[in-house]
Amino acid sequence: MAKIHFIDHSGEKRTVEIENGATVMEGAIRNAIPGIEAECGGACACATCHVYVDEAWREKVGAPSPMEEDMLDFGFDVRPNSRLSCQIKVTDDLDGLVVSTPERQA
Repeated sequence: MAKIHFIDHSGEKRTVEIENGATVMEGAIRNAIPGIEAECGGACACATCHVYVDEAWREKVGAPSPMEEDMLDFGFDVRPNSRLSCQIKVTDDLDGLVVSTPERQA
């Protein structure tokens, strides 16, 4: 299990524990985290689970795949640290991960 910290666009922080092997998006949905819509259910076919990975975590989380980059083109306010939370698998190494949600999803 890893504690993942979600910060919404207004600055409110919510921390949830997500089991290893699940995605950050799955944990967000299970814990009703605002700002994560996940319309495609985690199939990397939309950009409604878009998050910003805190700069301190970017290297550990890794870069998006080419398919994820294509989907991010449809995201709102995409930045260099943008990721789709459905593509971030939770491991012990991500304990303490901080992600922020955009003001709105695409």
